Amino acid sequence: MFEAILFDLDGTLLDADMSIFFKHYFQAMGEFAVEKGFGDPEQLVKLVDRCTWHMIRDHSGEDTNIGTFMERFLDQWTCTEEQANDFFNEFYEVKFPLLERHCRAFPGMKEMMARLCRHKQQIVIATQPIFPIWPIQCRLNWAEVGDFPYALITSGEHMHYCKPAVEYYAEIVERIGANPAKCLMVGNDTNSDLAAGELGMKTFLLEERLIDQGDNSYLPDWRGKLPDLYGFMEEIF
Repeated sequence: MFEAILFDLDGTLLDADMSIFFKHYFQAMGEFAVEKGFGDPEQLVKLVDRCTWHMIRDHSGEDTNIGTFMERFLDQWTCTEEQANDFFNEFYEVKFPLLERHCRAFPGMKEMMARLCRHKQQIVIATQPIFPIWPIQCRLNWAEVGDFPYALITSGEHMHYCKPAVEYYAEIVERIGANPAKCLMVGNDTNSDLAAGELGMKTFLLEERLIDQGDNSYLPDWRGKLPDLYGFMEEIF
């Protein structure tokens, strides 16, 4: 039925309240900045947040997302590119894994993914590509779905757009060689994830950790809770 199935990560594969998660994420980053002597922690966190939103809103496609972030960050923070890379890489390696306590795996998600992979289904982790691959892999591991042979994991090192830009989804289908009309996007955000429909993808809105700001006009092809998703995935084969 589908050439590829795309899954959002946070709130879809991983049970996490991202407003709470990012609060602890930025707190940990500020504390690490103090520990490493990397400037004023409050100003650092504010700048990282601004640069992240700049990255999300940039639709030029001229650089990777991480490249876009770093260009803006280095323009406003007193450090070299090497120092910035060292700081963020060490933070993600040492401190980020400690944030696991603010998330948990959804019961049954690992088994669903195993069934899909047994059918040789092309699976994409279509997470918001604002992070490098390591913190994404951490979250996949927390969700107990980190060991499957994914066709693509959208990380900041190689993606040039962010959700909800339609170019983000176009870049995915170009990379995996799929027809968007034969792709399914599964996610919990009525804006970022359902935007895949603009490219012609089918969409499934997972309501477990629903994010609905009421500012979009997208309608899902299917919607439901986890049992509905699991049942749907069994029916399509």
